[in-house]
Amino acid sequence: MQILYGIHPVEEALKAGKRRFDHVLVARERRDDRLEAIVSLCRELKIRVRTEPRETLTDMARTPAHQGVVAIVRAQQFLTIEDVLEPTGSPRLVLALDGVEDPQNLGALLRSADGAGVDSVVMTERRAAPLSAVAAKAAAGAQEHLRIARVVNLVRSLEELKRNNIWIIGLDERGTMDYDQFDFTGDCALVMGREGEGLHDLVRRTCDHLLRIPMAGGVSSLNVSAAGAVVLFEAYRQRRSKLRSEAQSDPKDKSARAPSKPRKLKGLGS
Repeated sequence: MQILYGIHPVEEALKAGKRRFDHVLVARERRDDRLEAIVSLCRELKIRVRTEPRETLTDMARTPAHQGVVAIVRAQQFLTIEDVLEPTGSPRLVLALDGVEDPQNLGALLRSADGAGVDSVVMTERRAAPLSAVAAKAAAGAQEHLRIARVVNLVRSLEELKRNNIWIIGLDERGTMDYDQFDFTGDCALVMGREGEGLHDLVRRTCDHLLRIPMAGGVSSLNVSAAGAVVLFEAYRQRRSKLRSEAQSDPKDKSARAPSKPRKLKGLGS
């Protein structure tokens, strides 16, 4: 079993319906609409809810940043690289993480991946941050809506993607092409490297293209989660623009239309 804490992570796990909940603890001292909504959802799903002192939740979460709710859930199930290769009916966008070690960065990348329409995320099993409660809190529950695969050897997995006609695109400050000059509208996988170290040499050599983010200031690169957000949303912008162009050129073609019911937008930093 695993612990989740925080309003967004627990709420999104409940809504996604992919995990089995053992029980949920709520702080006796907190009573507001957001927490009551979680309690109501638990009752609707027949999940046990217990009221405990805030200190009890802090001890379980090992942090006071639990926002008054802690859930005991079954650990998230991961996919294989074969699952990532399953047809989606549209060009695939994969995010591959080459040893991201900070759970805050991991969570921020997963949140950006969900917002930018990434189909699957590929993570390494070793020498990388686990998908812990800290990462889930930073992701604001986004990991519950993503297809996430864990692999032993990232290079082999990237080679498998290449054999299935998916372009492997590495983000590296030594890249020769600016990120916004690349065409992300086809099948592609964006590879992000370690904090400070960047991509491993073998991973870098496996990439079909290396892109860079031009920097105007004295610092040569962005934090990995910020860089990932920049490039992922450029890919999303290109894909969204292509869908709109196809819909305008052939309005009768339903496959070319943008989704008629976009997901509810949340405020910046919510």
